[in-house]
Amino acid sequence: MSAENNSTPKIRAANLHKRFGPKVVLDGLDLNVGVGESVVVIGGSGTGKSVLLKCVLGLMEPEDGTIEIDGQSVIGLSTSEREKVNRKFGMLFQGGALFDSLKVWENVAFGLIQGGQAGREEARDIAYAKLADVGLSADVGELGPSELSGGMQKRVGLARAIATTPEIIFFDEPTTGLDPIMADAINDLIVKCVRELGATALSITHDMASARKIADRIAMLYKGKIIWQGPTSDIDSSDNEFVDQFIHGRAEGPIQMEVRAP
Repeated sequence: MSAENNSTPKIRAANLHKRFGPKVVLDGLDLNVGVGESVVVIGGSGTGKSVLLKCVLGLMEPEDGTIEIDGQSVIGLSTSEREKVNRKFGMLFQGGALFDSLKVWENVAFGLIQGGQAGREEARDIAYAKLADVGLSADVGELGPSELSGGMQKRVGLARAIATTPEIIFFDEPTTGLDPIMADAINDLIVKCVRELGATALSITHDMASARKIADRIAMLYKGKIIWQGPTSDIDSSDNEFVDQFIHGRAEGPIQMEVRAP
């Protein structure tokens, strides 16, 4: 089946299992992301959201299960084959992950230069265009990351994520550490950039304001499995007690915080 056929998910994860010693993190997880769709996986800390992302990115390998990109199995690929798949990806890291030793524009252009997609001068022009796309002026490109506020660093991270015109963009807790107004501005930029690229997006977050804004569909991860998924508009009427507790941030409910005894 052609990868261009919309019946083939852009990302398919099936029966994923991942453990660390005795701790089971993913326990038969199933999740599809359609072409051009924005899916947000929600869940509390330690539920396996980051492990799921790392497995799809190829940074970790599950003990069992299938991961496909455009219908192609990506588990166990050689380094060169994995690099070809990874060229489809863009990533906005939780902490920004900018290189302090590089200027802002060099951070944005990093993937273009390292991947051989553009020479230094062309990559610089693209970097400035992407900075403009996320609302940053040209003079910011000559600064170092340490000279930027948290919100500006997040914008630079987003500019870098879209610089290579990726088919799939991953967002790891995109609003962590931002005040509510800046977080909303970043969410708006994410929606704008993903839509303009026509990209597929997979995000993980525990921020429900962010999930509601950037997701076409929300999936909740709990104890290693997707326990509910549906259109964003259905989240408030899910009739799932775990989802209801999480989205309203209630301590009382079926989700019990694991607190170590002193």
